[in-house]
Amino acid sequence: MLHPLKITSTLADETRFSIYQYMLQEKESFSVQNIADHFSIHPNVARLHLTKLTEIEVITSEYEKTGKGGRPGRIYKAISNGLSLSFPQRNYEEMLQWVLEIIVELGDDAAVVGQTICYKKGVEQIQTILSTRKKDKNQISFDERIEIITEAAALIGYVPVIHDKPEGKTIDFAVYNCPYHSQIEKHASVVCDLHESFLKGQFEYLFNVKDFVQVDSMVKSCKNCTYHIDI
Repeated sequence: MLHPLKITSTLADETRFSIYQYMLQEKESFSVQNIADHFSIHPNVARLHLTKLTEIEVITSEYEKTGKGGRPGRIYKAISNGLSLSFPQRNYEEMLQWVLEIIVELGDDAAVVGQTICYKKGVEQIQTILSTRKKDKNQISFDERIEIITEAAALIGYVPVIHDKPEGKTIDFAVYNCPYHSQIEKHASVVCDLHESFLKGQFEYLFNVKDFVQVDSMVKSCKNCTYHIDI
C-alpha cells in the first residue's frame, strides 16, 4: 500500500494536481500531447506529471494502437473511484457499507431518516462556510451566494454553472467525482437519494429553489450525475 506522504507530496505540485482534477472531471483518455496542449506545457513536462500520477495509482496508463503502424502511443485515464486518504489508516469504506446495509434492512423509514439527516448536513456545511466568512445569509448578494455554493462544490466534486433566462435564473451542475462511487453498484438507490438530499440542503439554504431535478445519472451509464435547478 502506498504511503500517504508519497501521495500528498505528489499532489502538492499545483500543475500536477490541476491535471489530476481535469482528468477526473472529463473522464476521458488523454495522450501526453493532449495534456501538454491543454495546460500549455512542454510534452516532456506533461509526461513527467502523468508518470508521477501513475506512480501513486490515481490514473492508469496503457498503450493504444493507432492502426497506422509504428510504436503504439501511451494514453492515461483517471481512476473512477478517485482518491481518499487517512493516516493512520481508517476503514471508513467498510463502515459506510455497513450503514447502507442497515438502512436497506430497516426499510423506508430508515431511508427517510437518512435523507433528513443528509439534508441537515448539507445545510450545516453552508452554515460553516458562512460562519468562516463572517457573513449573514440574509445580508449577502446573489453573487456572494454563488461564491459560497462554488466553494462547497469544490469540496465534493461538482461545477455549478449559472444561466440567466427571461423567467429567472437556473443553475446546472455535474457531479464529476462522486464521493460514493464505490458504493453505487450495490446500493445505488439509497446512496443517490442520500447524496441528493445533501445537495438539496446546500442549495435550498442559500436560494429560493423552485425546482431541483436530476437530468443524468451515472447509475444509468451517464458520464456524470447532472442536475438542473430553477431559482
